Amino acid sequence: MEPSVFAVVTGGGTSGHVLPALAIADALVAIGHRPDEIVYVGAERGIETRLLPPTPYQHHFLDVVGLQRRFTARNLAFPFKLIGAVFSARALIKRLRPAVVVSVGGYASFPTTFAARLRRIPTVVVSYDRIPGLASRVSARFATVCAVAFEGSKLRRARYTGAPVRRDLMLLDRGAQRTSARERLSIPADRFAIAVFGGSLGSKVLNDAVTGMIDALGDRSDVAVRHVVGDRFLGTAGAERSGAQGIMYTVIGYEDQMVAVFAACDLMITRAGASTIAELATAGMPAVVVPWAGASGDHQSDNARILGEVGAAIVVPESELSAARLAEIVIGLIADPIALGDLAEAAYRAGDAHRSGRLAALIEQVAAR
Repeated sequence: MEPSVFAVVTGGGTSGHVLPALAIADALVAIGHRPDEIVYVGAERGIETRLLPPTPYQHHFLDVVGLQRRFTARNLAFPFKLIGAVFSARALIKRLRPAVVVSVGGYASFPTTFAARLRRIPTVVVSYDRIPGLASRVSARFATVCAVAFEGSKLRRARYTGAPVRRDLMLLDRGAQRTSARERLSIPADRFAIAVFGGSLGSKVLNDAVTGMIDALGDRSDVAVRHVVGDRFLGTAGAERSGAQGIMYTVIGYEDQMVAVFAACDLMITRAGASTIAELATAGMPAVVVPWAGASGDHQSDNARILGEVGAAIVVPESELSAARLAEIVIGLIADPIALGDLAEAAYRAGDAHRSGRLAALIEQVAAR
């Protein structure tokens, strides 16, 4: 029986999974597939419910939840929701008859990946953390192939492809698009612009340090900061500053213009999620990277080393994070544009694999089997 759609891309819960999934969908369209041949399957409670509707891709959201590391009432519902989601995913896969299923990990990916196995649909597991998450490790056991972002992966049947990164970021020319991006974001041309991003949910630890940094740099009329604090922290973030007398400070809950931010800003202060690390490298973005100390298996520290070890980012462990430390780094980079340029060049070199197109080509190969 002929496939009804080309690919089902599954995963989600956070933007760290949804954005790579959308990047894969866009890459498949770029090599000739129609948007209506690609279907996204995620979770009812994930940020995908916000990010997918504006896209051209069909989407389905399953009633599935993640397993919490501490005991909660939500964990009691986990096995029942998982079983129900597998049955829903199996019915969906039977109806769609995809040529291939692509998993980007996260709790929302498992029901569809497992349903694909039951239906004998070829599966590509995409792993972009240097230390794969639980969903990727489990799914890899029965995947046709694992597409990995970094060499030396211990996943079974691993193929080095680079990470999935949105196409408009792959094509970004930061120098050429800088002026238009600054106009779009209302960032003056003569200011050193800093973007702060603590993940789609935000980070209180990072927010507090940046708020202190703003106070320390308050009289700097040559600095602008665009701070993505996370919607849940909007009421507790520092007060915005217009820049009329000193620093310009803009606070937003969620950033939906990330490509413009990469083009407009001189420096990013961020966590070390795998998709963020890949995007920094793809765009050649100088960064201060603060790994989340509570990440499972400390995998964010491992992610951060990918850039830190090649001189592509300044890595600040959370235990060393402070307003004074951030202010010191910012002042130093403003005073030393050569060092800032070296960070950008090293980051861009580190992104070669992500810009290669290998991942989309591998998915096509698996679908043709």
